[in-house]
Amino acid sequence: MALARGRRSEGAFNYWPGFVDALSTLVLSIVFLLSVFLVVQFFLSQEVTGKDKALEQLNAKIAQLNELLSLEKLGKLSLDDQVSQLKAGLASAESERDRMKGLYEGLASAGNDAQGKTAELGKALDSEKAVSARALAQIEVLNQQISALRRQLAALEEALDASEKRDKESQNRIADLGSRLNVALAQRVQELSRYRSEFFGRLRAILGNRPDIRIVGDRFVFQSEVFFDTGQATLLPEGRAELETLATALIDLDKKIPSEIPWVLRVDGHTDLRPVTGVNFKSNWDLSAARAISVVQYLISLGVPAQRLVAAGFGEFQPLDTGNTEEAYKRNRRIELKLTER
Repeated sequence: MALARGRRSEGAFNYWPGFVDALSTLVLSIVFLLSVFLVVQFFLSQEVTGKDKALEQLNAKIAQLNELLSLEKLGKLSLDDQVSQLKAGLASAESERDRMKGLYEGLASAGNDAQGKTAELGKALDSEKAVSARALAQIEVLNQQISALRRQLAALEEALDASEKRDKESQNRIADLGSRLNVALAQRVQELSRYRSEFFGRLRAILGNRPDIRIVGDRFVFQSEVFFDTGQATLLPEGRAELETLATALIDLDKKIPSEIPWVLRVDGHTDLRPVTGVNFKSNWDLSAARAISVVQYLISLGVPAQRLVAAGFGEFQPLDTGNTEEAYKRNRRIELKLTER
């Protein structure tokens, strides 16, 4: 048991050597201040004694000057000046003596302050001892908290490792799902392309080889004159007949295409680059959009589902022919139909 107490005392914090050093330093500081005080007091005493002697000598000179003044009336003005100067010197000497006395009194009060500071330092030392004891207790509490935090950190690291493993598994599943989704989308695109070919083939068979209806890439192109008069967006009777045929084909196509395929028929309106005339439309943008909307609205009235139709106006900014001839203008005034994904 004694060995255990010895080991505990060796591990405990010993603050007495620091306390003894601080107290020794304080005592040496007080001795040094008292020595300085005595030396200064000695020099001040010597200085005050010298000033008193000088004052006596000055008084003697004044007496001599007074005697000379009575004897030498002719040199009165000069002697008066000398007397004034001596009086001024006397006043200066007296003020210097008073200043030295003040310094002496200040040093005495400094000695008293040093004694008071010694008492204050003793109290401060006692306070520091109490603070040290509290600090040791707080250090022990902090050590316990650090241990608890380390345990929590270890638990968090384990949870993080598990989360990273789950994240890797999730990323692998996401990559697998992405590849499957790409395959499914490719199949949907191929399936829509097949229905588009079927739809265009049926339209081609119905409409025949007409010069005002062409196939350009993946879309049917109708000349605007098939549906509208110049500068107008109201459907002509012959245009309505063409749209009735188109609506029948679209309704049949909607029944065949699976509902999960998001297909739409986009109706694009185009004009030539010449400005519009009249007051119905402000620009070719308005005219092309109004014509596309008229086609879409009529198809809806014939039973085509509205969610399968899109109207778009391109104005004069997507020309098929960049020429400035009447034939080029006629080619650029058109309605295009494109079967595509939403």
